[in-house]
Amino acid sequence: MEARTHSLLNELNFDKGGFFDLGHPLLNRIAESFIKAAGIGAVQAVSREAYFTAVEGTGLDSGNGVPEIPGAKKHRFPELRGATNRNSLEAMVKSTGKESLQWGLAAGVYSGLTYGLKETRGAHDWKNSAVAGAITGVALALTSDDTSHEQIVQCAITGAAISTAANLLSGIF
Repeated sequence: MEARTHSLLNELNFDKGGFFDLGHPLLNRIAESFIKAAGIGAVQAVSREAYFTAVEGTGLDSGNGVPEIPGAKKHRFPELRGATNRNSLEAMVKSTGKESLQWGLAAGVYSGLTYGLKETRGAHDWKNSAVAGAITGVALALTSDDTSHEQIVQCAITGAAISTAANLLSGIF
C-alpha cells in the first residue's frame, strides 16, 4: 500500500481540478477563490472575537500590562460583550457572515479580474495586478460601513499598490 502525503500548499493549489466544475475556468476560479477566502474570513472573525472575549474576561484590557494598539478597535460588536445569550450568538454569526462575504468578495473579484485580464491581454504583468487590485479595493470599500469618497480612493490606491508589489516581488522570492 502506498502512503500519500499531503501538504497545505497541495490542498490550496488551484491547478488540480478544484472543488467543482462550473463549465468555465473563469467561473471555477472565482468560485474557488470565494469559498477559500470566505472560510479564512470566518476563522479570522471568530478568532478575533474569542481573543477579545478572553482578554475582557481576564481584565487585561484595563491597562494591566497589555499594550494598546493605536487605531485598533477594542470590540467591533458591542452586543457580544460578556453575554452568552441568544443576542450574542446572533451578533457573532452576523459578524462572521459579513466578514466571510467581504473576504470572499475580495478574493473572487481579484482572482476573476486577474484571470480575465490575462486572457484578454495575453500577458500577466504588473498592469493587470494594478487594475485588479484597484477594482478589488473599490469593491471592499463599498462593502464597509460609512463609505466616503476618500475611503474609496484610498482603498483603490492601496489595493493597486499591494497587488503590484506582490506581482513584482513574486519573481524574486
